[in-house]
Amino acid sequence: MNAIPHESSWTVEDENMMLDTIDRWCRDEVREKVMAMEHADEYPHAFVEQMKEFGLFGATISQDYGGLGLSASTYAKIVTRISEEWMSLTGIFNSHLMMATVVEKYGTDFQKEYWLPKFCSGEIRGALGLTEPNAGTDLQAIKTVAKKDGDHYVINGAKTWISNGIQGGAVALMVKTDPDSDPRYRGMSMFITPKVDPDTGDKYSGYTTGNKMQKLAYKGIDSGELFFDDYRIDAKRHLIGGEEGKGFYMAVGGLELGRINIAARSVGICNRALEEATRYAQERKTFGKPICEHQAIQLKLGEMATRAKAAQLMTLDAARAYDTGERCDMEAGMAKYFASEAAVENSLEAMRIHGGYSYSKEYPVERLFREAPLMCIGEGTNEMQRMIIAKQQIARNKI
Repeated sequence: MNAIPHESSWTVEDENMMLDTIDRWCRDEVREKVMAMEHADEYPHAFVEQMKEFGLFGATISQDYGGLGLSASTYAKIVTRISEEWMSLTGIFNSHLMMATVVEKYGTDFQKEYWLPKFCSGEIRGALGLTEPNAGTDLQAIKTVAKKDGDHYVINGAKTWISNGIQGGAVALMVKTDPDSDPRYRGMSMFITPKVDPDTGDKYSGYTTGNKMQKLAYKGIDSGELFFDDYRIDAKRHLIGGEEGKGFYMAVGGLELGRINIAARSVGICNRALEEATRYAQERKTFGKPICEHQAIQLKLGEMATRAKAAQLMTLDAARAYDTGERCDMEAGMAKYFASEAAVENSLEAMRIHGGYSYSKEYPVERLFREAPLMCIGEGTNEMQRMIIAKQQIARNKI
């Protein structure tokens, strides 16, 4: 496999070479194995090792810490390409990069130098640890607590639906350091919580994983439960930013990249659904001609192609806004909302074009149809996105 060049020296040709490399990997390594692994819900260990070689676990991390330093725009294109083949693979490195983004944006210099090289290499892989059994969209309702004890913190609580929670080695964990704070968000902090001490290799006591969730789709990648029972870690290395009360802002900052990723995944699903529908419409014949010559099918394909292109453009627009370093929750929310709804529509239309064969596990459209609805839910529901968009629309156009 070809090495991926660093962003600082890239030209358009370099980017094209990288995307060609990803495309060849998807076609030659991934495509023939996806169907069996998806239906077996098998964790893709070999693919993870290959993604390490590509540098994808350090894709958006600065070169100063061993990452590729990719722009969000380039990163979104990679995510789209891989999602066309198997969306689950992108979750393994994107959830990890959201954790890394929090450390790079908000961590102390010591924390950046300590953690980020380990994240870039894939030595430590992880995710954001936000969701709890009774707290999802309402992050301020979390109940996991960290109490100061000298130079250490002791954490108790539970998280659920955490991507990379079982196979990964750490999470950026959202906790309450001041459960009585008013407003609630000021009492929230973020910690890097590894399962094993990177210096000694000793397993931390009080950190256990539960069951791997059985899911409709998003197979392969593990979504699991995490339990903390008097889990003890030192403050200097683990309290991100070295200051309590900043966790809510860190989580929100990490979600911007996450929503662009969801949009990019959705574009991948849109594109693959269109590809499969276009191919089948030329192969399947009714009334003596390919069904692509029937006007009803042409109307569907026309709408699908337009939705896929519009979703792609909105996603790249949001990625460019992110690359400026300015607030882009409106742009990221728009891209996530539109592209995910487009993925649902395109996957459903691909099913309809395939007819009865769409229910067969031998065709990718069956998987796309299961994957697409998650895009409307993950990283903040689309109902929440519309509220964020509306509030920003008003804030940016005050009269």
